[in-house]
Order: sequence, then C-alpha cells, then structure tokens
Amino acid sequence: MSDHLVSRRQFAGISAAALGSSLLPLNQLWAESPRKRPRVAVVLTIMTYRSHAHVILENFVGPYMFNGKKTEPGVDVVSIYADQRRNGDMLDDFTKHYKIPMFKTIEEALCVGGKNLDVEAVLLIGEHGNYPRTELGQTKYPRKRFFDEAAAVMRRTGRSVPIFNDKHLSYRWDWAKQMYDTSREMKIPFLAGSSVPLAERRPALDLPVGAKIDDAIAVHGGPLESYDFHGLELLQSMVESRKGGETGVASIEFLEGDAALKAAEEGRWSKELANAAMKAELGYVPKRFQQIKGEPEVVPHVLLVNYKDGLKGTVLRVGRDSTRWNFACRMNGKPDIHATAFNVGPWENRCLFKALSHAIQHHFIHGKAPYPVERTLLVTGMLEAAMKARATKSKRLETPHLEFAYAAQDYNAMREMGASWKVITNEIPQPPGIHRQVFAK
Repeated sequence: MSDHLVSRRQFAGISAAALGSSLLPLNQLWAESPRKRPRVAVVLTIMTYRSHAHVILENFVGPYMFNGKKTEPGVDVVSIYADQRRNGDMLDDFTKHYKIPMFKTIEEALCVGGKNLDVEAVLLIGEHGNYPRTELGQTKYPRKRFFDEAAAVMRRTGRSVPIFNDKHLSYRWDWAKQMYDTSREMKIPFLAGSSVPLAERRPALDLPVGAKIDDAIAVHGGPLESYDFHGLELLQSMVESRKGGETGVASIEFLEGDAALKAAEEGRWSKELANAAMKAELGYVPKRFQQIKGEPEVVPHVLLVNYKDGLKGTVLRVGRDSTRWNFACRMNGKPDIHATAFNVGPWENRCLFKALSHAIQHHFIHGKAPYPVERTLLVTGMLEAAMKARATKSKRLETPHLEFAYAAQDYNAMREMGASWKVITNEIPQPPGIHRQVFAK
C-alpha cells in the first residue's frame, strides 16, 4: 500500500496491526534481547551552546543522570554531519575532544566515509540555525531533507536502521506524512517528538488507562509555533490512552488576545482548568493570563482542538516563561479537576533532554519506539492546521486528514520521576559546555 492514510479506516487497521489494540506494556519491549552496542550517525542543523544538538549530544558521549542513577548511553556516536556552521560554535571542540569525524554530506556520515551504510542508528536534530520562515511563520527546518537523504542510503544499501527525529516531523503535513509512509514502507523503526512529556509531574499525576476524558488543557509560556508544538504534544501524550483510544482530530481553531479570552467566557475552553493548571505550577491562581508576577506582559493565545470522539482539548499560552508546562483535565463526567505541572529540573529546559536522550537510546538499542511516532505525526498536522487557522482568521479549520487512529503505549519507564533533581540542583551552576556529572566511585 503506497498511502497509509488513504482512509481513516485503513490507517486505524495499520496502527492496530503495528501497535496492538490496547496500551502496550513497556516491559515487553525491554524483554527483547538488545542488539550490539549501536553505532550512531548524527545529522544536525547547528551545534551552539544550549542548542538541541548540544543538550542532546552531551548525554550521548558519557554517563548522565536519569531518575537519580548513573546511566550509560549504551551507544557510540561515530559520525556527524552539520548543515550549518557559525563562528564560535561547539562542533570543532566537541568532535576533537570525543574523536568523532565530521563529514560533508549526510550520505558520507551514514557510511562513515565508506560506500555502504555503516551505522546501526541515525539521530536527526533539525532544530536551531539560520533558516527562512514560511508565510505562516513556521521555520523551514530541513527535517524532511535530513530524513529523505538518510532513507535513500538505507534504500540503496538494502538495510534499514532506527531513526529519531527531534520535535515535529516537518512544517508541512504532506511532507510529514511522506516521512511516516516511507518509514512504514522501509520498516524503519521511527521515533520523534518533544522532551516535555517525559518531565517529572508535580504533583504526581497518572491518568487511568481507558478513562473517559471530558476536557483537557495544556499550558505553556513560550513563543508561537515552536512552543505550541510542545504544548500540543504534552496534551496528546496525556489524552491518547483515553477510553476508545485515539481516533484523531476533527477541527482546530486559533484565537488570540481578546478573542481568546472571550472564548473562555463563552465556555468554549475552560478557565477553571487553566486556573488549576497554573495553580499546580505557581501555588496560586493568577489574576490575569496576560501577565504573571515577575514576567513581561504578553498577548495570550489558544489552540482549540476538537477531537473526533468529542473530547475538547486546549493549548493555552500564558505569560512568558520558557519552563512553563502545565496540564489539567476533567474525567468520567465528574466535576473534579486533575492538574499537574511538568517540572523540567534545573538549568531551564536543559535537563529535560536527559530523559529524552534515554528514550532515544532505548529506541536505538532495541529497535522499537518506546512511544508511538503516530503521536508526533498527529501533532505535526495539528500544529500546521493551527498556523493556517491563525493566518486565515478561520473560526474553525476542518481537519479530516487528521481523523486517524493509533494505539498508545506505556512509556512510564522513559519518564523522569524527580530523583535526579535531588542530585542536580538549582544551586549547581549550569556548565558552559558539555555536562559531565561527577559520580561517586
């Protein structure tokens, strides 16, 4: 089948066959015999201080802290391709110190200078760097090109290896869809997405598998599009295991400023849920969503997600704080609100990438994604639809292409539960380069 999303029924059948019809226990994945220590090719946009390449790769070249324990990467980075360079970037020092060769093309990196595929995994980090924007305001990161060139090497050499794609698949839905279809056709184990769903939850909150979720909200404090992605993926990671499973999204709306606040007064999204989500973070309910104490004033905006099964989802931007990731919901027709704040640890969002690196390494070692790439595929489409709705000032953008199903997986073993922040604390200065945790012998 050349097109896995020709119809919602076909997609649902494929998803069920691939993932099973219910939540899959992660211990079944861990029970698989691990392969040999994978050699990893890294394809990145740029490596500067605190770029995604920096905060991911520092957990690939030595042990790091995960759930309070020294954790070995279990993989070896053997080649790097960088799409862009900048004076003062980290690549020369990094590759020299860790003796990792750099190559001028993606094909050379995957073949480690030879003629055939010579790695067991590919890490794509298409974030940061100097790239143009679309008319909708999306950064044109070359994630599709990175994926296509990696897949071309696998196709030519007749061997497929796991790929991880950082953040959403592409700024274009059709390209994201093509990436997904290619991974299915070539049997490439594929993982993608955000670091935020893996953060510690304060207070601890685990929604029961199969619960009926009536209304849910994710709150962030960052810029348009780039942080809306994380908010959408946070929302999706929490609601995807609800009763009936994920069946997709019927429509998206984007509202900002007075229109966003008016929609709350009209009951189109829940101010009560937003207040509970913010209280989980701050300890109090803020007076205004436009400005939080100690932060600059910003124009709030909301993404209203209307799911096919009737679930109402909201992503709300509140204030200006890059570490704000909150969630709240109501379940089973009851008025009780369940809320939590996702704690990213010290050093702003940098420590989030320790758990994400752990998930990527699990994917590379076992050749199986610990959570479904379909989550990020759906979020990619939701984000593009939201940006289109914003540009056209549409009251509601119908999304029939996003009405597809997938099965959730139990990814609790990939989550940071908070023990690491008893070791890495806010009192410890953030390292200016690669973080090397000092472990007791």
